Amino acid sequence: MKNVFPSKHPLVIHKLAKLRDRKTEPKKFRELIREIAALLTYEATSDLLITPIQIETPLESIEGGSLQHKIGLIPILRAGLGMAEGVWELMPSAEVWHIGLFRDEETLKPVEYYNKLPIEPTVSVCLILDPMLATGGSAIATVDILKEWGVEKIKFIGVIASPEGISALHNQHPDVHIHLAAIDRELNDIGYILPGLGDAGDRQFGTA
Repeated sequence: MKNVFPSKHPLVIHKLAKLRDRKTEPKKFRELIREIAALLTYEATSDLLITPIQIETPLESIEGGSLQHKIGLIPILRAGLGMAEGVWELMPSAEVWHIGLFRDEETLKPVEYYNKLPIEPTVSVCLILDPMLATGGSAIATVDILKEWGVEKIKFIGVIASPEGISALHNQHPDVHIHLAAIDRELNDIGYILPGLGDAGDRQFGTA
């Protein structure tokens, strides 16, 4: 499918296996989420544009580059918080804007409960961060919010996704690039990804 990019990087594959393991404790789980998020972001940002700049090394003048885009990180609460920490280490000048959505367990539809975006957009590229792309509802709702805000370019970065979630997001927003560690087999009848890794929020914060 166009604009869907599952990672083939050996480090991502290695770390994802540890992340999935039911024996992985919350502290290690958080570390792995941060590390995988950083690796995926490295891949997801390879097409960003740079502006040539002149700099002085200790020895001579040389042309370097500076990012043209102002980047916003949009972790979907609460599971996306751990990913934001990893990505922020790569780009400490990025703005972080939180969007709170929870999934209604009966309808499986997203319900927005937190959004503090300013009236006018302050960034030109937004990276949506959420470990799980399950039904796709939260991702779609977040993209809707960001497009209404006026963001020019939006990418989704997640750890695992179901085919159903990818199709749902792609059908509503085919222009949004989807970067993942892996695409899993399917959703079960209560909207959980199989084989999955459990509840990413509970496993990060020790609330399982």
